[in-house]
Amino acid sequence: MTGSGAYALLSLPFFGVVAVVGIVAAVVAARRQRRLGRDVHRRRRTGVVTGLVAGVVLLVMTIVFDNVIVTLRVVAYDPALISGVKIGAIPIEDLAYSIAAVVLLPSLWVLFDRSHGTDHETQPPTGQEHDR
Repeated sequence: MTGSGAYALLSLPFFGVVAVVGIVAAVVAARRQRRLGRDVHRRRRTGVVTGLVAGVVLLVMTIVFDNVIVTLRVVAYDPALISGVKIGAIPIEDLAYSIAAVVLLPSLWVLFDRSHGTDHETQPPTGQEHDR
């Protein structure tokens, strides 16, 4: 018997916000790279590969540890509120926030970067340097 999927429906508005933030961050990042004269496609490819690797690691860890805490009955889900699709002992909805974190955290990093587009690689080091 499958449930109502209320837990999955609860995450939809959150995923909508995450998608908008991710798209805005991608546009901002591309504009910054163009302004600095960098290859936007190469940087985007690197970001996507890095995000996929981090996402897979995070999902595997979430699946393992959440299965442990559900099996030990530290956490329980109301069967009437889950979709019925499970990975081991956890409902698939349990992965929603891990998936969103893979998009949201790097996106917020881009959006809150206050380096004002300076190229850190070519800037001289800051600090107190004295000529002696």
